[in-house]
Amino acid sequence: MTTTLGLALGLAEAPARAAGPGDRPRGGRENVVLRWSQAQLEATTRTHLGPPMVARALAVTHTCMYDAWAAYDRRAAGTRFGTRLRRPRAERTARNKDQAISYAAYTAAVDLWPTERPRFDALMAALGYPVSPAGRAGEIGVRACEAVLRSRHDDGANQLGDLQPGAYSDYTGYRPVNDPLMVGRPMDKRTLRDPGRWQALALMDDAGVPRTQEYMGPHMGYVQPFALRSWDQFKIPAPARYGSRAYTRQARDIMRTTAHLTDRQKVISEYWADEGPGFVSPPGTWANIARFVSLRDRNGVDDDVKMFFAMTNAVFDSSIAVWGYKRHHDSVRPISAIRYLYGGKRIPSWPEHGRRHQKVIDGGTWWPYQPPFFVTPAFAEYPSGHSAFGAAGGQVLKMFTGSDRYGDSVTVRAGSSRVEPGRSPRRNVTLRWPTFSSAIEENGVSREYGGIHFKDAVEYGTSMGRKIGVQAYNEARLLFAGFARPAADETGS
Repeated sequence: MTTTLGLALGLAEAPARAAGPGDRPRGGRENVVLRWSQAQLEATTRTHLGPPMVARALAVTHTCMYDAWAAYDRRAAGTRFGTRLRRPRAERTARNKDQAISYAAYTAAVDLWPTERPRFDALMAALGYPVSPAGRAGEIGVRACEAVLRSRHDDGANQLGDLQPGAYSDYTGYRPVNDPLMVGRPMDKRTLRDPGRWQALALMDDAGVPRTQEYMGPHMGYVQPFALRSWDQFKIPAPARYGSRAYTRQARDIMRTTAHLTDRQKVISEYWADEGPGFVSPPGTWANIARFVSLRDRNGVDDDVKMFFAMTNAVFDSSIAVWGYKRHHDSVRPISAIRYLYGGKRIPSWPEHGRRHQKVIDGGTWWPYQPPFFVTPAFAEYPSGHSAFGAAGGQVLKMFTGSDRYGDSVTVRAGSSRVEPGRSPRRNVTLRWPTFSSAIEENGVSREYGGIHFKDAVEYGTSMGRKIGVQAYNEARLLFAGFARPAADETGS
């Protein structure tokens, strides 16, 4: 089965990603919110933003759309103008809402994904709008979004490269303490000067070009959040320290988990990864899930504007908290810890398809269950961003819909693995999520199956993400009810 996203891009099906949550319409129709959300996800697959940058971009775009819509609602307050853009009752029509939302979305999209402008122009044409607003509703949409963009251009993300040259480049002076790990060779333990700290990987990328990782977004914990007071508002314990029993135990547990992977667990690992070329990035996964909910519940524009606004900002806030902690602890990934602890020793590795027994390897060559061009992400381990994104996004969807009911499923084709292409899984595997909670849990544990995260990173990422989701949704509800934020400091004249 080819995904909706794959069809839109004209791409062949991505291995082990037969369909994403939310890919299949279930009775609703695509309103302008869904069409612009899809356009954002398609832009994400063609560009190379990291997870926190994607989370921010989705939140900024949906904030622009929300603020434009709020001007045409009888009660809601926008994030920048509060209620000062409120239009007269006679103007609060569905047509004007659609137009204002579209111009806001377009204004945000060309700012955040500038290389994708021709495709955004094409969507505007398909919706029947010129790229320059010709009416009052379009002007309101542009005005609302430009206020959001002004505030976000100075939020610490360095989107425009004015703090340090290069879009989203680090301006904090981060430098890794360890030398890179050559993943294609047995580990040289001298490269890991501090076994508790992050180590870059030197590997071949998907185009076969040698690359050495650079830490992705070490400054992203300092970005201005939506509802969080600071990245460390919700406290979590420090990760296990090198030399402790907990450090050795967590490495042993991941080694054993990956050594006993079933076909189903391999599918779970790959399905939820959503990383690499042609994928929507983990924050985009939850926009896809929100799309499923919209179509399932036959949402209108009013519901979708609010749901996507709250959900994307919760995921955005979780990215800030996670990247703050990642930078603070700078913690080691399983591939480095396991190779360091077990180098020169014979250990079990994940079973290759067709083998009746475990593969036994030199621990210094241990490899997570990941494609060779994407061995481990280019940032520190603790806590798990996947887990926090999922918990925050899923929590908002539970609260918005008033139920934990989810109800999606996907069948992954035999042989569609990116790690073991043509060989795994041996048979079609169907994943089902009756509840948002089950999806949150499976999303988190997928990182353990993939050898990307230790168990503590998943558990504390999940617990923190849920709290962030609650806080973000409660903040959004105040805006829905018309309570203007102190940040609503733009003039409405």
